[in-house]
Amino acid sequence: MTRKSEQLSQALHDYVVAHSMQPDDILQDLADETARKFPDAAGMQIGPEQGSFMTLLAKLAGARQAVEVGTFTGYSAICVARGLDEGGRLLCCDVSEEWTTVARGYWQRAGLADRIELRLGPAADTLRALPPGTSLDFAFIDADKTGYVAYWDLIVPLIRPGGVILVDNTLSHGRVVDLREQDDNVQGIRRFNGHARADARVELVLLPIGDGLTLARKL
Repeated sequence: MTRKSEQLSQALHDYVVAHSMQPDDILQDLADETARKFPDAAGMQIGPEQGSFMTLLAKLAGARQAVEVGTFTGYSAICVARGLDEGGRLLCCDVSEEWTTVARGYWQRAGLADRIELRLGPAADTLRALPPGTSLDFAFIDADKTGYVAYWDLIVPLIRPGGVILVDNTLSHGRVVDLREQDDNVQGIRRFNGHARADARVELVLLPIGDGLTLARKL
C-alpha cells in the first residue's frame, strides 16, 4: 500500500506535494498517528495531494451538503469539510468504532465537529434511510470495493445537477488491466468502472491521482 500517486517516482511525488497546499499540523499528526496505530491499514488513508485536491474541488463546487462512504481515521473528512461553504454539513458513513474514534478526536481538534456527522453501520442502510428529497452537492466513495456499484446507484440520484462525486482506488494499484488478477476487490473495481462509464446521468474522468480517482459531475 502507498499514499503517493503510483505513476510518479518518489522524487516527483515529493515535488508535487511540495508545490501544492501543504497539510497542516492537524493532518500531519493524524497521518502519523494512523501509521503508528494501524500500520497494516494505514495505506487506506488518502495522500496529501489528493486531500488538497478534494478541498479545492469542494470549494469550486460550492458544496454545502456532502456525504462520505468510508471514513477510516478521518483525514479525507477533514479535507472535504474544510472545503464546504459556510453552514455546510458532511455525513460520514463507516462501520468501525475503533478507526472513527481517532477521527472524532481530530475533527474536534480541527474545529469541524459541528459540521461532521458520523453514522456507524452499513453505508447502504444509512443512504437508504436519508429523508425523501435529500439533495447532495458532493460525495466521496472510499469503502469496500465490492460495494461500489451499490453505493454509486444510491448516491447518484441524491446528487443535484452540477454536483460532484469522487470515487477512490479505481485503478486498484494497476491491477485493473492485469487479467490474471481476479480477486473480489479487483473485480469489484472493474465492475464499478464499467458501470459508472456507462451511466448517462453523469460525465466523468478517471484521474491518475493516488490509486486512481474517478471524478464525476451529475448532468
